[in-house]
Amino acid sequence: MSRNIFVTNLSGHDQEFEVHGWNNNKNITIGPGQTFTINAPDGSSGAIIALHDGHEGEQAEITKNGWGGNDFIDLSNIVGAGGNMTVQQVNNPATRKGDPLFMQHLNDAWHRADAGWRQALELCVHRDNNDNVTRIDPIKDWPALENFVRTFADGKTYIGVGAWNGSPGNANDNNQSSAAQGNTDIQVTYNDGDASPPTSQSAPSMQFIEPPQHDISTAQVGGPGIILRNHRTEPQTYAFYNNYWNGNGTAGANFDKPDPIITVSANDSVFVPLPTSFKGRVQRGTLLPATWAEFQISADNDGAAHGDISLQQGCDGAATIASTDGSGRFNGFQHDIVSAAPEAAVRYKSDGTRALDTTVGNWNGGPNLAAIEWENEQVGQRRAYIVGGSGTDDVASANKCLAVDFY
Repeated sequence: MSRNIFVTNLSGHDQEFEVHGWNNNKNITIGPGQTFTINAPDGSSGAIIALHDGHEGEQAEITKNGWGGNDFIDLSNIVGAGGNMTVQQVNNPATRKGDPLFMQHLNDAWHRADAGWRQALELCVHRDNNDNVTRIDPIKDWPALENFVRTFADGKTYIGVGAWNGSPGNANDNNQSSAAQGNTDIQVTYNDGDASPPTSQSAPSMQFIEPPQHDISTAQVGGPGIILRNHRTEPQTYAFYNNYWNGNGTAGANFDKPDPIITVSANDSVFVPLPTSFKGRVQRGTLLPATWAEFQISADNDGAAHGDISLQQGCDGAATIASTDGSGRFNGFQHDIVSAAPEAAVRYKSDGTRALDTTVGNWNGGPNLAAIEWENEQVGQRRAYIVGGSGTDDVASANKCLAVDFY
């Protein structure tokens, strides 16, 4: 099973982060006010480290679903600081680690420091022309800096190296490694000012999301078809609909003859073989409204599989679609946009399931403008078709096999 790590940049500038343990260990740069979402499998560990003029600073250290089924998170300034960062389980402030105003408290302490402190810290505390602190060097390399930081941040962040190589470490540092509460999504928040997290992380503004990791031991590519994954904690049934006809940019959607219908166990995946002539969709169940993963197994122009995510006939949960040929193509979204949606955007299925209404209209009525507005705000046309036309990235896979994940 996997969870998400939401990394939010609340500052007014682009901010670069090192990512260790996820995202193929590649750095990310997040625009002002934007969120980058990382898929973090259970049992994985890593760190999100802010960079300041190329120097490592504050970092969120995370282990997903560790001992006892709990997440372990802490906020460390051992390798330096140049901004403010916090980490917590989503919507659970009791698990928060880090000082949301670390740099402000550091600057205040510097301006109150006597000549002895200033002399001891001259080479490791970097300031601007107004003598305001802009960055500090790794605390682990400067014992005097560790003592100084403890005067204002002790117990709020990891300052020393903690218990290590026979040393008992500092008790307040060791407490930073205490377990969180269960296994949930994680929120990492950065800011030059207050790094308290957004008031709700139920549907963050997405800038980019990492492709989900597929367990090929349970769902290997077996030729043309779909690797179908159910991320929910109960079995789900999915219906495949082959179009009645296909034209140049048009199609005759099939609403009444699904084939095949597949049941996927909780948190499991299966390979669904399909003929190369298949052009249509897969959705959860047979009722509308529903999220559609639209695809064709072998396109006329290049012979590759192509697909996208569509919300035009509703949304009953997040979905993603990805290549399986090693090209890394990917689109869709992974966060819940149904639960917190305004009632004006909602239509309940005939079985009572809550979903978002159609954005283009069908036999139940015309386009739902509230659903269009909500989906544009929470997902955007680039990640999923909301009103059709253009602007949604196509996902192609040369081996005629796509991976579709339903959340």
